[in-house]
Amino acid sequence: MLKQPYLLFLGDAPDALAAKVAQGVKDWRPEASVGQLRLPGCKADMKLQEMSVADAVAAGAKTLVIGVANRGGLISDAWVAVLVEAMEAGMDVAAGLHTLLKDQPALVEAAKRTGQTLYDVRLPVVKYPIGEGRARPGKRILAVGTDCSCGKMYTALAMEKEMLARGMKATFRATGQTGILITGGGVPLDAVVADFMAGAVETLTPPNDEDHYDLIEGQGSLFHPSYSGVTMALIHGGAPDYLVLCHEPTRTHMRGLPHYVSPGLAALRPIAETLARVVNPDCVSIGCSVNTAALSDAEAKDCIERIEGELGLPAVDPFRNGAGKLVDALP
Repeated sequence: MLKQPYLLFLGDAPDALAAKVAQGVKDWRPEASVGQLRLPGCKADMKLQEMSVADAVAAGAKTLVIGVANRGGLISDAWVAVLVEAMEAGMDVAAGLHTLLKDQPALVEAAKRTGQTLYDVRLPVVKYPIGEGRARPGKRILAVGTDCSCGKMYTALAMEKEMLARGMKATFRATGQTGILITGGGVPLDAVVADFMAGAVETLTPPNDEDHYDLIEGQGSLFHPSYSGVTMALIHGGAPDYLVLCHEPTRTHMRGLPHYVSPGLAALRPIAETLARVVNPDCVSIGCSVNTAALSDAEAKDCIERIEGELGLPAVDPFRNGAGKLVDALP
């Protein structure tokens, strides 16, 4: 378990989405987020107190969390001095990047010298089996999206919060670095060897009580040429009973791929349901989660009403308005 509270390191993130790890931790674990540290040129802002390493240590921070999820998961040379400074000041360093902290000689040397710990939360530590696609008791809900970074994790977390408030049995199942940092456990699915990805999801969502719901954090998108593989593993390994279709309506192209036009929810639904029914013939879509962060209240209301009319499913922004509509839609 990572030591809390955290200093969220935003580095030189070029936009808000590039700091989605920090945003997720700040939104779902605000009590553990003492401040943010940004480098010159950073375009992301969590609206937390700006801190130096020394300020953060004085405020009680125990771990510097790299809150950036850049394309390719790279550790910038510009970050290294700050990470070393954090360890020299008594903080551990945690990251969920594809480029591992333990593979950076300067960081490894600093960790040995200071006695601090490097946490690579995207490094699988379990030997997972090959998936078998067998039916198992318990209910599973999977968030699937029209694109990456469109609200799948927030949807699952918001539904878990609402279900627990109603006294229902529900567990958020983290499958990415941000979810793992928020909850303290899960599977870093996109770092698992491909043959074992579905088996890892089966392990993450084991047999359970018939009235227990696993809220599976979605990843990637079936429409994204770069990341569709991880989505397929979630669909077939998770064998969901219910799908929640997630969408960010202001996108004009796929995240990181300006030459690919963003699809709509109407295109996502039949493909996602068809693939899910390979392992669970009874899988159905129960609603739409719409990320309206870039819209005004009036625009968000109009957008949600339009989606409901087009798909015949309840729609809501679960972070903005709560996940009650989605939970109400469960049979």
